[in-house]
Amino acid sequence: MSPARTTRPRKPVRKTSGARKPVQGTGSGDRGDLLEAMLRIRRFEERCVELYSATKIRGFVHLCIGEEAVAVGVNEALTPEDAVVATYREHGHALARGITAEAVMAEMYGRTTGCSGGRGGSMHLFDASRRFYGGNAIVAGGLPLAAGLALADRMRGQDRVTCCFFGDGAFAEGEFHETANLAALWRLPLLLVCENNLYAMGTALERHQAQTDLAMRATSYGMVAWAVDGMDVEAVEQAARRAVEGIRTGTGPHFLELRTYRFRAHSMYDPDRYRDKAEVERWKSRDPITLLMDRMRESGAPVDKDVARIERRITAEIDHAVEAADHAPQEPVETLLRHVTSAATEAVT
Repeated sequence: MSPARTTRPRKPVRKTSGARKPVQGTGSGDRGDLLEAMLRIRRFEERCVELYSATKIRGFVHLCIGEEAVAVGVNEALTPEDAVVATYREHGHALARGITAEAVMAEMYGRTTGCSGGRGGSMHLFDASRRFYGGNAIVAGGLPLAAGLALADRMRGQDRVTCCFFGDGAFAEGEFHETANLAALWRLPLLLVCENNLYAMGTALERHQAQTDLAMRATSYGMVAWAVDGMDVEAVEQAARRAVEGIRTGTGPHFLELRTYRFRAHSMYDPDRYRDKAEVERWKSRDPITLLMDRMRESGAPVDKDVARIERRITAEIDHAVEAADHAPQEPVETLLRHVTSAATEAVT
């Protein structure tokens, strides 16, 4: 039977006219959980910059500083049974998903105690126990994998959602359009999250897309889609919960365009000469951590005291992660082919 066939009656696709106007947060008082999660990501990556400069971390490293609200807000709407597929800028996604700083840092070092056994490094974090399926170094490469996970869950009758993160550059790849089409056709339980930071590596969005309203383009596939202020963690959480609830009711895939911005260069190798410094500073004025702290202060929460306590806890956590990575073993040369080729089998006579 074709995956497109289903005994469940097809529900009409709910159209949305709000694709052009980003959803705004409503404010909900003390959100120390969201604040701590974003601060953990920020401080972890700031330490990674120091360790990279000290050559303890090598290879490609892509930081999400400035985009923390995306990872934290979306993961707040997911359950442990849901699946996450991420991009190569996935440190924040992994930490927000619950993978420990110790496991991620060891992977950055290439040590056997890393979440991918030291085999993946910065771009290939993976933890099946958390249903975190990468980390993918190929632009749009995670989209077909996410569709497969969602299809498997649907065929098994499991009430799960698969969430796939990708950047605006994925719209230039066939994998996005193939995945969006099949997901809508088969009504897969798939949450497509476009982390639109306005640049595909060093190419501005308007230089590679004729239509820059990506949420509007997603609606052409017959799925519910809308744009969200990706610097507002509460707006992201609110939109993600709304999308996940819709998916669980059987209305098919949903698409979120989270309009955000990375404060750092594309990667540690990138000289970042394609952006105006004034543009970067304008976006820094909407730092997602500062925005949430200001909102919490307005609600009367003891933010400064809470932040001091959170910062101490996170510093100790990251210090421990670095120390553990420094002392963790590297993989012996004799085991380097493990998990690369299949085990030898006896010839069948």
